[in-house]
Amino acid sequence: MPVQIAVLGSGESAFEGFFRYMQERYPGRVSFVCGFIPPLARRIYAGSDVFLMPSKSEPCGLAQMISLRYGTIPIVRETGGLKDSIKDLGGIKGNGFTFQTYNAEDMLDAVHRSFNLYCKGERWKEAVLNALSCDFSWSRSAHAYTRLYEAVLGRKG
Repeated sequence: MPVQIAVLGSGESAFEGFFRYMQERYPGRVSFVCGFIPPLARRIYAGSDVFLMPSKSEPCGLAQMISLRYGTIPIVRETGGLKDSIKDLGGIKGNGFTFQTYNAEDMLDAVHRSFNLYCKGERWKEAVLNALSCDFSWSRSAHAYTRLYEAVLGRKG
């Protein structure tokens, strides 16, 4: 596919080595920066069309929510907080792309689906606007908890 990939992060040396190799093999198409650099992360979120987060496990996850704030469509594996916050664009109220199993084929299928939507111009713009409208703020969460507590207590909110 005619894509460019930016990778920022650190972790197991085998993966760091893999991304260094990919950067050397595909100059101009793959970029890897090893480390935790918040200003660069914000630039990547802001300048990207898609954010890939294929976590094996993820209790909460903020990165996918940050990507939505920038209008960057997340692709996530359905686990933990990723499953709670990202709904597949193939369904109702979708705000990203998801895949279930922890394997490369399922992840690549989600990447292909995102690329196909990207090629549909206006439909992609709608997905971006929907991403920008997602609200994961504390005020929304606090309001939802207040409604829940009032319902438990038998009060109307």
